[in-house]
Amino acid sequence: MQYRSFPGLDWKPSALGFGAMRLPVIGDDQNNVDFPEAVRMIRYAIDHGVNYLDTAYFYHGGNSEKAVGLALRDGYRDRIKLATKFPAWQVKTRDDFDAAFEQQLERLQTDKIDFYLLHGLHPGGFERLRDLGIIPWLEDNVARGRLEYLGFSFHGDYEYFTTIVDAYDNWTFCQVQYNYMDEDYQAGTRGVKYAAEKGLGIIVMEPLRGGRLTGRQTDLVAAAWKTAHADRSPAEWGLRWVWSHPEVSFLLSGMSTMEQVRENIDIADRAGNSAMTAEDLALIDRVRQAYLNSMPIPCTGCRYCMPCPQGVEIPRIFNIYSEMKMYGEDRIARMRYTDDRHGLKPEQRGDNCIECWQCVDRCPQHLPIPEWLSHAHKELEP
Repeated sequence: MQYRSFPGLDWKPSALGFGAMRLPVIGDDQNNVDFPEAVRMIRYAIDHGVNYLDTAYFYHGGNSEKAVGLALRDGYRDRIKLATKFPAWQVKTRDDFDAAFEQQLERLQTDKIDFYLLHGLHPGGFERLRDLGIIPWLEDNVARGRLEYLGFSFHGDYEYFTTIVDAYDNWTFCQVQYNYMDEDYQAGTRGVKYAAEKGLGIIVMEPLRGGRLTGRQTDLVAAAWKTAHADRSPAEWGLRWVWSHPEVSFLLSGMSTMEQVRENIDIADRAGNSAMTAEDLALIDRVRQAYLNSMPIPCTGCRYCMPCPQGVEIPRIFNIYSEMKMYGEDRIARMRYTDDRHGLKPEQRGDNCIECWQCVDRCPQHLPIPEWLSHAHKELEP
């Protein structure tokens, strides 16, 4: 295993961290974790040099933390830095903080969390927690030895990212989505550089866009990969791209099978501190453009079409549909479209379009929006 550096800490993180968000499950129930296999995978990773393990209160309906707790028995807890996340959007009052945290410690079978994150901050999220008293609560638990390093994970835009970075002087680290398709998405490259300049450690999640960059390829993407000058898998190219950024402390991979664990450890063994040549970057540019050229709907997300008088979420539908076609993630796309809690509500979906064509009049590209909404709905509705 290759190791990297972490600003301000006398600790060398493994280039690859284990993300426990996509543990093996039994059947199609994402909450029904295959505990023996999850324990085997986590321990294999630790035995082969991984020294950072990330989970969260909500992962696998709480069973991710339980699986991690089981895996860290028998002396494994002392061999890693353990990270989990505060359930930011569940707590309603200050009184909820302790109950949620005590539940996490019980699940994880530990009395201390090394890296603790406010989970998935988005506009308004940090301010709400701050007003509830999260900062004094965090600092009290640090003083009591129950937390060590404080940070946050993030899913908003660059401007809000800088607001959170600057809102608290004692952040040690942040966790952001970053890969070669997301240079300008969410915090993006600008955010990575901004946080690094502020002295924060940067942990990258979704380095392969949740596996999308290794899945089914369009003909355009497959043709771009055939121009590669070195025989590497799409996974290795994607991980190397992230590791080539010196601001990145290390990356997390959410692994679902032992095969993925072994493959990623092998890649980290030989490339965990890799730099990319001009030829490497040119290849990634070709692949990136091939993905973009595979978008079926050339929507730029300008939102000139909004608001729709019927409440249809036009840009979000187009984004979900385009990503399904670009990355081949049919199941996830349909979940994003139909899941009332995490996806679109029924009234926001494409079948509510009445073909008034007001959106077409406002679209700078004059896209036939009602036709695309109908087409997308037919493919996304199970």
